[in-house]
Amino acid sequence: MEGYIHFADKVSAWFGKAFAWLILVMTFGVGYEVFVRYVLRDPTSWAFDVSYMMYGTLFMMGGAYTLSRDGHVRGDFVYRLWKPKVQATVELILYLFFFFPGVIALILAGWKYAARSWSYTEVSVMSPANVPIFQFKTVIIAAGILLLIQGIAQVFRSVICIRTGAWPKYSEEDVEEMENVLLREHEKEVLRHGSETIDVVHTQERRDD
Repeated sequence: MEGYIHFADKVSAWFGKAFAWLILVMTFGVGYEVFVRYVLRDPTSWAFDVSYMMYGTLFMMGGAYTLSRDGHVRGDFVYRLWKPKVQATVELILYLFFFFPGVIALILAGWKYAARSWSYTEVSVMSPANVPIFQFKTVIIAAGILLLIQGIAQVFRSVICIRTGAWPKYSEEDVEEMENVLLREHEKEVLRHGSETIDVVHTQERRDD
């Protein structure tokens, strides 16, 4: 199970970080559109299509990566009060009865949706540029498959936690949220000041002796 978790995390991280470069494409497209629209008075007919296609692809392909890093939204105000075994048990039930049926439905529906789009080489009706979007529909299937692979890894994590009573550590270091970094720095400062206070007390006691 640990070997599969490591494999799934690596696959999800590779795709998530690779498709993160779409942010630059989207930024360039929007920036170029703003320049030609307001400076040259000559707006493009494709910038809107590029922006929603890039953002949609980034959002879909980053889902498995976010799942592998436990970054999706949950009711932490309740969840964090539970013991790890209770957390893992609840997550295991939710994955089996809600996550996997939803992801499988996403893959099957996405396959049908994409196949129909490819059959007549669908283009965007949102702009006069007629930008092809049939290839964009394939992202639905790819994102579903990645979520399925990573979902199995999350189930294995839950099983390991139920057995051992502790969540397995992540195999790779990754970007941390700023609030976690600040909290850790604050804890270090508290410990440092606490140790300094103890040293001062001990020094004073020695002087008194």
